[in-house]
Amino acid sequence: MARLKQYNEEDVLFKAMNLFWKNGFEATSVKMLESELGINKFSIYSSFGSKNGLFLSSLKCYKKELFKLLKPLATDGVGASAIKNYFYDFIEFSKEKEFGKGCLITNTANEMNANTALDIKNYINSFTMDVKQVFVEVLNRDAQIMKEHIPEKADYLLLAMFGLSSASKMFNRSQLGNFIEYTFKTI
Repeated sequence: MARLKQYNEEDVLFKAMNLFWKNGFEATSVKMLESELGINKFSIYSSFGSKNGLFLSSLKCYKKELFKLLKPLATDGVGASAIKNYFYDFIEFSKEKEFGKGCLITNTANEMNANTALDIKNYINSFTMDVKQVFVEVLNRDAQIMKEHIPEKADYLLLAMFGLSSASKMFNRSQLGNFIEYTFKTI
């Protein structure tokens, strides 16, 4: 007879997401996961198939959390100023103590190498394209922006977001604010 799960999978995913976000995939051991999640490796493997499966599920959990922040931008945002506000909101979203944790997607992209599982690489690529598409839609709603330059501007903002994500782990709010302000002067 199969044993019933003695844990809430959503809670486990949220804890795993935060642990991977803080430490990265490679530096997060199964022992660390067991300790943080309060379940043993057999439960992890039973529910998620592998550490990689748990990580992929954690990335999906992160997307769900981040898209709560992106949803107002996607539905109501108009122009670069709306995206700029999102950049500031992101700093708050990612903060931990004085400095931020960055972005789990950016952190993962920075950690990727030839040995990174293809499903992780594909998910990161898909995720970033989803964010870019939101930027494209928001810029398209601004009648003052020349439409033929929107894809390039969205790429620029996506790359600026990656830079902001990495910088938030090291620089203070004033410096991050300066980066954001200067970024949007060029749009």
